[in-house]
This record gives sequence, structure tokens and C-alpha cells, in this order.
Amino acid sequence: MAAGSPGSYSYDFVVIGGGSAGLTAARFAARLGKRVAIVEAGRLGGDCTWTGCVPSKALLRAARAAHDVRTAHLFGIEADDPRTQWPAVMSRVRSVINQLYAAESPSALEAEGIDTYRGFASFINPHRIIAGDAVIDGKRFLIATGARPSIPPIPGLDWTSYVTYESIWDLEALPGKLLIVGGGPIGCELAQAFRRLGSRVTVLESAGRILGNAEPEVSDLLTRVLVAEGVEVKLGVSIDAVSSTEGRPAVRVPGQEWTADTLLMATGRAPSIATLGLDNAGVEWSDRGIEADGALRTSQKHIYAAGDCTGGAQFTHYAGWQGFMAARNALLPGRARGLLHTVPWGLFTEPEVAQSGLTEAEARARHGDSVCVTLWPLESSDRPVIDAGEAGFIKLVATKRGRLLGATIVGARAGEMVQEWAMAIRDRARLSDLALSPHIYPTYSMSTQQLAADAAVTGLLSGLSGRVILALSRLKG
Repeated sequence: MAAGSPGSYSYDFVVIGGGSAGLTAARFAARLGKRVAIVEAGRLGGDCTWTGCVPSKALLRAARAAHDVRTAHLFGIEADDPRTQWPAVMSRVRSVINQLYAAESPSALEAEGIDTYRGFASFINPHRIIAGDAVIDGKRFLIATGARPSIPPIPGLDWTSYVTYESIWDLEALPGKLLIVGGGPIGCELAQAFRRLGSRVTVLESAGRILGNAEPEVSDLLTRVLVAEGVEVKLGVSIDAVSSTEGRPAVRVPGQEWTADTLLMATGRAPSIATLGLDNAGVEWSDRGIEADGALRTSQKHIYAAGDCTGGAQFTHYAGWQGFMAARNALLPGRARGLLHTVPWGLFTEPEVAQSGLTEAEARARHGDSVCVTLWPLESSDRPVIDAGEAGFIKLVATKRGRLLGATIVGARAGEMVQEWAMAIRDRARLSDLALSPHIYPTYSMSTQQLAADAAVTGLLSGLSGRVILALSRLKG
């Protein structure tokens, strides 16, 4: 179906939004043999493909290459200081985007039996939307319109040039000085990437630490890493105003001012739902997002919502998971859970950060004094020493009986390592279960077995049972 084709059409399942949630849902519905349409106002693939995960990780990979050259002397290799060729860097970033987009293009989807429409979707009534020149009827709908940059009402910002995570990819030159407002995941990743590529970078964070949703130990370590690499990190900053000084953006706080070539506002994201005509459909919503129940069904039984537009945890993998669950609940008998209390997440700085389950504070709020915390330094494993990288740690939260509640990893391959912990937490496993599985040496995940084995042995040899085991050991001779 040609994008924006005029006329009226009818479908079993209409998906509004072509990001991770929408694409996953549409493809599952098509495999069920349903007549499926997907409507996207921008480009299929959504934020992740065009302005989020894919370009940022491609940029971080280029930055790591520069950092590897700069630190090659640690391995006995002498190299000249790297010089960033910004057009070439961005050419590769765009090449990666286009390569991955090929599997999400209208032609690819239409080959799978999914009709695509280009335009802003707006409900006319609970069973009909208009998108461009097309009027589309649907038996069931999924809203998966994602989120957009959330910009705070700072005096002067409306008259000052700035970029967001959406528009920073349009820069024609590497900024000599980059000023980032916001020390969350976006701010931290781009701060390290641009610093390693040669920009002078300052991060302004209003809270007392960066990555406020992470464990405090994570914030402390990553701050030290960024500062050691030359990033200026300013905490507890309350911005008075933003202005333009000789064509350069300037940020003012009491007694101080920062100017830069480029100002990046990395101040969070908000659900993108304002133009959907939800009132016409009878769908309840608020500024926090579309209201949906545990099965992702809205106030209209035939309309579901998934991903960032619901105001929940904003991760591509969670949106995709919810998209599948929403389609399953809309099109198959029964109801599957579409919400998770905790969602595994990762930050792709170097070292990486990954977390699954509860933080220590969350665990203590739920379980009180029955919580046991273990902080395992990765220096205890051989692979970080071999690689001469920032070693990091594993922070484990469990009950005193050994049931896993949460795990946080800071170190190389953290995003890969945390998957094992995520499955163990989901399955309500105990530390001893992980200790019994041999891990390949020398890998980063060997730390998982070492930590689990140490904790299991400590628990085994403590208390009355420990005294009995030690006594039996002496009898054995």
C-alpha cells in the first residue's frame, strides 16, 4: 500500500506508530494471518533507529576507537594522537542506520503482508482514524507513538539555539565546546562520546548526582571516569536563564556562566500523544501518557497502548516486549501480563552499566532488614586485568536466605552479563544456583560464578550449619 494513499480501508489490526513496539506488534499480527496496517508520521523504525539507540551506539563505537588509539601505550603500542574526521564519522553512523532500516522499510513490511501509511494519525471515532488522505477503519488498534524530547521552561531557551537527541545528528561539524544540560543516560553517553572524539564537554545536572535512578555507586564511579577523561561535571546546578552571547548559547546560574558552540538539552522525554484525537476515541489519557491496564488495554476494550506513550519505563527492548504482549492480548484468547515492576536496562558508556531487578533502596523499602547486599569488585576476576580497562563491580541485592532481588553491573560487557542475572531474578533463583554452573575462563561473566560461589560458601559456613559442616570436615581428616 502506497504511503498516504487516498481512500478508505478496513483492517483487523491497526498499529499507530512504527517504532519498536509498533513494528513488533504488526509483525506478530501478520503472522497470525490478520489484515494489518501500520501508520507512522515520521520514519519507520522510530527514535531507536534514527535518533536514539542506533546512532548513539554507532557514535560511541567511533569514540571508543579514538580512545583505544589514545590509550594504546598501555599495551606497548605507540600511536599518534587520533584526529576526528566528523563527516566520515557521521557517514558511518548513517550507513549503520540505513543498513538496519532496510529490515524496517515499507517494502520490507509489505513483503510480510503489512500495509504502511505515512502521516499523523488522528481518531475520528473509536473505530476510525484519518492518516494523511487515508481513512482507516479497524476492529482493534494499538497506539505505540513513543515519546519526544521534554524541554523545561527555562527563561530565554525559546530564543536560543539548542539541539536535542533528535537533532544533534544534523550537526555539520564536531563542536569545539559542547554544553549538556542533563546528566541522565542520554547526557552521559553523548558526553563521553563527544569528549573522546575531541570536543570539550561540560555536563550540568540539577540533582546531586548523575544517573539519579541508578545505584549511588554507579553514579560515583561513572562521574570519576568522565572527569578523568576530561568531562567537566557540575552537580546541583539550578539554571537561571539561557541566552545567546555572540551567536553562542550561554547558560547562567547564580555567579557563573557557561558558553559553548552547541547546547544539548538532554532533559528527558515525554509521551507523544497530543495529536491523536484520543478524546474522539474515548481513550483516557493525561500528561503522563495513555492510561492502560495490566494487559495494556485502554479505557476502550478494542484499543491497546504500548511503549513510551504509556509513560512507563522508556527502553526499546521493553517497548518491543510490550508491543508483542499487546498484540497477543488484542488478537488471542486470554490475557497476558504486559507490565513489569522492574525492567532490565543498560547504559553504553565505557565502562557499561546494566541493572536488573531492585536497587538496594527499593529492596529495603519492600523487604526491610531481610536484605543482604554484596559488592563484588571486578578486579577479583582476571579478564578486566588482562584488558587494562576500568574494572567496575557487581552489586548484588538478595534476601538473607539467598533469593535474588536485584543486580547492578558496572564494567565491560555489563549489558551482556546482566542477562544471566535477569533470568535468575525472574525465576526466583538463589545465589547457589548460579554458583553451580561453570563459566568459561577468562570471561567477564566468570565474575558471576565467583561472586555466587563466594556468597554460597559464606552462607554455608555461617551459623549452626557452618559449625556442623566444619566439625564434619575435621572428622573426615
